[in-house]
Amino acid sequence: MAEPNAEYWYPTAAYLYVLHLDGPALAWEYLRRNPDYRRDWLRRRRRPEAVHRWGLRLLEDPALDARDAHPSWFPDHDGVVQLYPDADPPPDAEAFEFWNVPGRKHLMHDGKRLVLTVQWPGCCVQLALAPGLEDGMAYLYAIRACATPCARYRALAAGLDALSTATGAAPTAAARSRPTPAALLELHTLQALDATLAGASLREVAEGLFGADAVVADWHKDSALRARVRRLVRRGDALMRGGYRRLAQLPPFPLH
Repeated sequence: MAEPNAEYWYPTAAYLYVLHLDGPALAWEYLRRNPDYRRDWLRRRRRPEAVHRWGLRLLEDPALDARDAHPSWFPDHDGVVQLYPDADPPPDAEAFEFWNVPGRKHLMHDGKRLVLTVQWPGCCVQLALAPGLEDGMAYLYAIRACATPCARYRALAAGLDALSTATGAAPTAAARSRPTPAALLELHTLQALDATLAGASLREVAEGLFGADAVVADWHKDSALRARVRRLVRRGDALMRGGYRRLAQLPPFPLH
């Protein structure tokens, strides 16, 4: 039986949105649970420099999950689409039109440029707008030079393809594919992490994730279920304490 402090982590249904998050969004889910990050958020006006240790341009409210938060990672991950004014546009050049960009929009200034986040069911794309870009201007897409430009270009193309096929109207229901094993692993890891942060024992975590019947049937010192739960707890703690940087495509250690 779940303890009273298990009310917010015990229902697996509360974590279903995790099944459709990309790497940077998952990175935020782990980071926002970090107790040190949450303390830095509370002290943000006294310690604004703390933002850089977390790989962010601005501190984001840890009370917001990935459906409502808009973390601005530094440096940008490969999926961020950079837009610049076209200095020599052809006669039929496409113009940037803010209100024709599909999806739910969130516009913020990260300290250097405007970043437009657009979301619709199952997808999220970030557009970094150069300071000189204005509505109605012809524009260019840009990617940073690197040793593996093809991989970076594929990430850019994926975001652009998503934008080109999206429509402004959100469907009343969105059909989604069956969750992958990797997506289920993230759901279970986050649920196990929340449980341990709330003080749950390994057995209580197992009951919340896999059901009381599974625990009764297979819970002893050397059981596979117990080993699985232990791995989930360790994985969640490692991702929360720095492993999230890999999901956000950040360097393994803060830049100095």
